[in-house]
Amino acid sequence: MADIFIAGQGLVHATATVDYPRPERLVAGNPKRLTTSLYEHPNMSCGIWQCEVGAWRIVFASNKQEFFQLIKGTVRLHDAQGQFVEIHAGQAGIIPPGFIGMFEVLEPVEKYYVIVETTA
Repeated sequence: MADIFIAGQGLVHATATVDYPRPERLVAGNPKRLTTSLYEHPNMSCGIWQCEVGAWRIVFASNKQEFFQLIKGTVRLHDAQGQFVEIHAGQAGIIPPGFIGMFEVLEPVEKYYVIVETTA
């Protein structure tokens, strides 16, 4: 039987990495991002992501998408046309395949994320 986990609990071997947006994508600030990977599979990963206030441009591959739910904080997800949605703690969002836009953190954020990649 495969291991089953409760999100945010129980993984002894969780790995955390720190990174910053690439300089050419920065729009505001230089936010520190902490990613704690809780599950890795060739076509899916999930975990907890934390980030300081700031904004940067994002470009998703046509075979990649992300579902996330905010635990705390507020973000704005802007599309290439300048429209945006604001997402608050307790709400969820989806970044679809091929999305081009900007990710803006208005308040320090913590979120659960699931990234899925297709092979086709």
